[in-house]
Amino acid sequence: MPTNQYTALWSRLVGFDPEDFSRRFEAREFVRISLHRSTIHTVTARDCLRLRPMLEPVHQRPFRSALGKRLAGVELAAVVAEARALVEQEPRTFQALGRELTRRWPEHGIHDLAMVGRQLLPLVQVPPRGLWQRGGAAGHTTAQSWLGAELGEETAPDELVLRYLAAFGPASVKDAQSWSGLTRLREVFARLASRLREFRAPDGRVLYDLADAAVPDEDTPAPARFLPEFDNLFIGHHDRTRVISDEVRSRTFVGNRAYPVFLADGFIRGTWRIEKDRRGASATLALTALEPLSAGQRAELEREGAELLAFHTPDARHELRWTTD
Repeated sequence: MPTNQYTALWSRLVGFDPEDFSRRFEAREFVRISLHRSTIHTVTARDCLRLRPMLEPVHQRPFRSALGKRLAGVELAAVVAEARALVEQEPRTFQALGRELTRRWPEHGIHDLAMVGRQLLPLVQVPPRGLWQRGGAAGHTTAQSWLGAELGEETAPDELVLRYLAAFGPASVKDAQSWSGLTRLREVFARLASRLREFRAPDGRVLYDLADAAVPDEDTPAPARFLPEFDNLFIGHHDRTRVISDEVRSRTFVGNRAYPVFLADGFIRGTWRIEKDRRGASATLALTALEPLSAGQRAELEREGAELLAFHTPDARHELRWTTD
């Protein structure tokens, strides 16, 4: 969701200015592109060019499954070349790209042909998609065309693993694999051994962190936070019990649908949504607790929730309501 990036950054950065970020996004300092797990992420232009080659195996994977079978006999390199020419001619939605590709490969479906471009080209979503409080269909062109630069040459994911641990360590090899969508990362961790330190989880699993990373005291307070759906905190580990119980998880991620969540004392404990009237004159933050909350936790969530409402709907009349699911 294009709005995810704004809620995610607001929750993490003091004084985050969405209008400034939106202007810089439009100026191509940031882009939205398929990266980890072959899902859309917002990253800096520099990271786009560096990280996409490291995550290429994730994007190749669908062609070893049903999609590959449906495209049997198609020269994928020819489809990729045609798709690149089309999106660099002008940004296109996947529907429009697929329609154009069927002119040359009429025996195959619009969706399947578009997915060749989606998976095998580094396609960025162009504005107005991703701008603050604006929207539009997701038009795509290549990162090279949009940024005027070539992709990096490094494909080994060592830098990616180090940056993952800087954000989510201590973590296991399986955690890093679940987050990135890559496999066989154990050899990467082994290669980086001199730069890492090891811990043991209560169940005996080996966890890794950067050798010089500061580990906060276990009693360090964790303030209330509101996060968007599909936030990396939620999916940053294979073992998600460190931030969410199995019961709450089953009610915040259903099938392919995820819900925005709130945290109290460092654990995901409920969901939230903003309801607006048709004119945008009033906005209500509806909070749904999925496990018991103390009076102090509720009060802290209400204070943080008021700021969330002010961020998303600064000119509206605000209300907050606790609901049941």
